[in-house]
Amino acid sequence: MAAKNGLQALLRPEDSVLVLIDHQPFQFANLHSHEPGLIVNNVVGLAKAAKAFQVPTILTTVLEQRGGRLIKSLQDVFPEQKPIDRTFINTWEDRRVVEAVEKTGRKQLVLAALWTEICLAMPAIHALGDGYDVFVVTDASGGVSAEAHDMAVRRMVAAGAVPITWLAVTGEWQRDWAREHSVSALAEVLGGHGGGSGIAFAWEMQLLEGRER
Repeated sequence: MAAKNGLQALLRPEDSVLVLIDHQPFQFANLHSHEPGLIVNNVVGLAKAAKAFQVPTILTTVLEQRGGRLIKSLQDVFPEQKPIDRTFINTWEDRRVVEAVEKTGRKQLVLAALWTEICLAMPAIHALGDGYDVFVVTDASGGVSAEAHDMAVRRMVAAGAVPITWLAVTGEWQRDWAREHSVSALAEVLGGHGGGSGIAFAWEMQLLEGRER
């Protein structure tokens, strides 16, 4: 397991793999820990950031025919990728998902799911036992109640997972503003999904562009 403090404890895009689990209509119908539109915004922003930083991303659904397809705004980020449709509630029990993660050779496993208490907690705790460094994106996930979400996050932290928000993920992936190859893509993601931070960042970029003229 990686260190829990120091530079090595931070996310690195070259070592990260993102798994997005069950952002489907059925799960959204009983989402009460967060406003549903907020979760949509955050998970789509997270997915776009992963694409910008070339972080391998695995999409998965459970019983798509009954629970519905992955939400369109998320599928549109990876239009060519067909989500892995499971019967297992615990994603980490589906060998196709595990093998897709293993194929990347990466050990920093970033997860977001609906619901937090089931579809996020189960694979997070399971993957920790397999030696992965697990980061759970709490504001791109949600539960059937605020208590359910909170208790699940506490349980995962006790097991060794690291709770993190989607903007914090992007900050750790970028790490240095001198990494110019990803700045413009990150700016676009923040502008579309970063709320007040996105507005402020767009203003900062405008000021920088003015200074270069």
